[in-house]
Amino acid sequence: MEYKELDVNSVVPYLKGVEKIMNYFGSDELEAKEIGDGNLNYVYLLSSVSDSKKALIAKQAVPYLRCVGEEFALGRERMTYEIRALTKFKEIVPEFVPELYHVSEDMSIVVMQYLDSHIILRNGLTTKQKYPNLSEHISTYLASTLFKTSSLYLDSSQKRQLIDEFNSNTELCKLTEDFVFTSAFMEDETNDNENVKNNPHAKKLFADMEFKEKVLGLKYKFMTNSDALIHGDLHTGSIMLNSDETYVIDPEFAFVGPFGFDIGALIANLVNNYIHHTVVTKEVNSMNYILQTIKEVLELFEEKFLKLWNEQKDSALFRDGFVDEDTARAFKSKFLKQILQDSIGYAGCKMARRVFGVAGVAEIRGIEDKALRRDAEVLALEISREFVMKYENINTIDEILEIIKSAG
Repeated sequence: MEYKELDVNSVVPYLKGVEKIMNYFGSDELEAKEIGDGNLNYVYLLSSVSDSKKALIAKQAVPYLRCVGEEFALGRERMTYEIRALTKFKEIVPEFVPELYHVSEDMSIVVMQYLDSHIILRNGLTTKQKYPNLSEHISTYLASTLFKTSSLYLDSSQKRQLIDEFNSNTELCKLTEDFVFTSAFMEDETNDNENVKNNPHAKKLFADMEFKEKVLGLKYKFMTNSDALIHGDLHTGSIMLNSDETYVIDPEFAFVGPFGFDIGALIANLVNNYIHHTVVTKEVNSMNYILQTIKEVLELFEEKFLKLWNEQKDSALFRDGFVDEDTARAFKSKFLKQILQDSIGYAGCKMARRVFGVAGVAEIRGIEDKALRRDAEVLALEISREFVMKYENINTIDEILEIIKSAG
C-alpha cells in the first residue's frame, strides 16, 4: 500500500480495513484522538464510542521530526525498525511487549494494545511510586533480549542476518551519535541555548577535554560494536507498568549495537529520578528505593545473562569443548565485567546530554524553581562525569552506588 500520512479523521477509515482490528471492536462505532507527546511520531487512541475501555493505540511515523516540524526532515523508515524490533522482542519476551494488532512497513504504522491500567515509569517514580516487580521484569527483559540476539546464542549466519535486518537504521543511529555523544557537549543550535547562555556549568562542560576524550571512545564503541539487538532508547519513558506487569515500548532506535547501551540508558534515567528526589522532594525512601532498584537490576541482569550463557553449548562464538570449564568461567566473568563498565560509561553520556542537549528529562528540566533546577543540573553533571571518567575501572556495583550517593 502506498504511504499516506494519517490524522484523527483518516486513521479510523484506514484501520477499518484491518480484519484483526475489526474483530477486536466488532460492530462498535470508532473514534480517534491524538495523544502523543513524543519527539518523533504521531500517536492516536482508537476507541469504541460506546465502551471507552475497548481501545487500541495507533502509532505512525511521518517524514520529519515531530517535535521540530516539517523543516527537520527525517525518514519514516524508523517505523520499519520499530516494527521489526517489536516483532523480534515479542518472540523472545512476549510478556514484556504489548500485543500487536496490525503492523505495516509500507504505511509506517503499528497498532497495539492500549495499556490503560499502566503508567509511564518516569511518572511513577517521580510521584514516589514503588513497583515490586520492576527489577525482576526489566532484568529478564535485558538479559533475554541481549543474550538471544548475540553471537553468544545465535550462529554466524543468524547473527549476520539480524545485522542485515536492522543496521540500516542509519538516521536514528546518527541522531544518537549527534545528540548523545556530541552536540550536547559543545556550542550547537539544537541545545537548550537559553539555559546555556552565560551558564558557567555549560562553559565548563564544553571545555572539558578529558571528559570529551572518554566520550569519543564510548561513541566509537556505539558506532562499531555489533553485539546484540538493542532497544536503542530504553529510558523510563519507554517502560509502562503497574504492580503486576511491565511493558517496553517505542524501540524505533533499535539496531544491532553494544551490549551496555540499553542498560546504561536505563541506569541514567533511574539516576536522574534519584537526583530529582534529592533536590526537589527530599524523599529519602524514594531515593533509597531507586538505589536499590539500580543494584537489583544490575545484579539480576548478570545472574540471568550468565545462566542463559551457561545453558548454551554452541554459538557463533563458542563451540562445546573448545575450552575447559575454568577458562570458560574466567572468560565469562571478564566479559560480564566489560558489559557493566560500558553500561556505566553510556549512563554517564546519557545523563550529561540531558542537561543542555535538545531533549531534556522532566525530572530535571521540568523543575520550575530555577535555583533547584540548577542544583539538579550540577548534580547530574557531577555524577555523569564520574561515570564517564571512571567507567573503565569500575569493578563492582557497589562502586557505582557510591559514586551516586557521594555526589553533591
